[in-house]
Amino acid sequence: MATKRDYYEVLGLDKSADKDAIKKAYRRLAIKYHPDRNPGNKEAEEKFKEATEAYEVLSDDQKRPIYDQYGFAGLEGMGGGGQGYSHAFHDFSDIFGSGSGFEDIFSNIFGGGFGSASSRSARDNNTGASIRYDLEIDFKDAVYGCRTDIHYRHNEVCSHCNGTGGQPGSSRKTCPSCQGIGQIRRSAGFFSVQQTCPTCGGKGTVIDHPCTHCHGSGLEEKDKVMTIKIPAGVDDGKRIAIPHEGDAGTNGGQPGDLIIVIHVRPDKYFERGDNDLYCAVPISLSQAVLGADITMATLDGRQITIKVPAGTTEGKLLRIKDEGVPYTGSSRKGDLYVKILVQLPTKISRQQAAVMQEYAKLENATTRPELIPLASLAK
Repeated sequence: MATKRDYYEVLGLDKSADKDAIKKAYRRLAIKYHPDRNPGNKEAEEKFKEATEAYEVLSDDQKRPIYDQYGFAGLEGMGGGGQGYSHAFHDFSDIFGSGSGFEDIFSNIFGGGFGSASSRSARDNNTGASIRYDLEIDFKDAVYGCRTDIHYRHNEVCSHCNGTGGQPGSSRKTCPSCQGIGQIRRSAGFFSVQQTCPTCGGKGTVIDHPCTHCHGSGLEEKDKVMTIKIPAGVDDGKRIAIPHEGDAGTNGGQPGDLIIVIHVRPDKYFERGDNDLYCAVPISLSQAVLGADITMATLDGRQITIKVPAGTTEGKLLRIKDEGVPYTGSSRKGDLYVKILVQLPTKISRQQAAVMQEYAKLENATTRPELIPLASLAK
């Protein structure tokens, strides 16, 4: 059998600790290790029991002095120490302080659902749930906009009971589990937690003869096809909300929204930076040296002519205004940047070689070039 730890050690206190210090230490450990916060965690459960046992003894004016003088042996037969968290404390304020609100504390920890005002408000809210739809579109459609059909399933008002959840002539009666409150109280030791009633779902009433089609929910799941408009300039990850196209609400509540999340497929030749487009075009050595007018295809398939200046070097960006991505809700567009790639020939004819040799003579290139500062290459 495992050796029991000293109660002061369990709570992290010394023997001079007063009652307030004992309460604060226990409150911290109880909140940290409570089984509701650590479901299935045996170690946390044991620590919770250990802390509760220590508090039972050290907070008792009769048991504490006996424990201080005789240790665990002095408590035998007194009903203290070892009861674990089955022992009930009926006055929550003794541990958590009057006015602090035990349920408010646990609402902050577990995110609501424990009888707080916010959970009661949520219980009365009949608005339907919003639905997320992930839509994958082509790069071109994201830039110029498009219309597309989407298929999804959502809850609609039951066509058999018109959303009442009951058979014709049926009525609602007070929920037998929660007696109309909409919540039930569950206790674990001195913790008492309010949760939504599983019988009525928090409504406080149940239907005596539920609709056989929707089983009393008032809703039925149906397929829906909708044509939506994707605005020009939409970017990857953009969310588009379509009001009231989600799940239907209950008891006349408004439907939720349909949230469309855009995922843009990459393009083979173009990429995007904000509202500008980028692509790369190869040119020949002579075009780079002498300059040229070249024709290229835009993202939407049009042919445009761009002027390559004489002496254009590898990697130079040429800017074509207003050929980029439209600004959403505006007539403005970004720009298109064309990166020039100079292609050097790997094989040349005798005639080409002769011309290059003649050019080399005229170029008067040195065989001992000087080093170039790296900082100048970054400009």
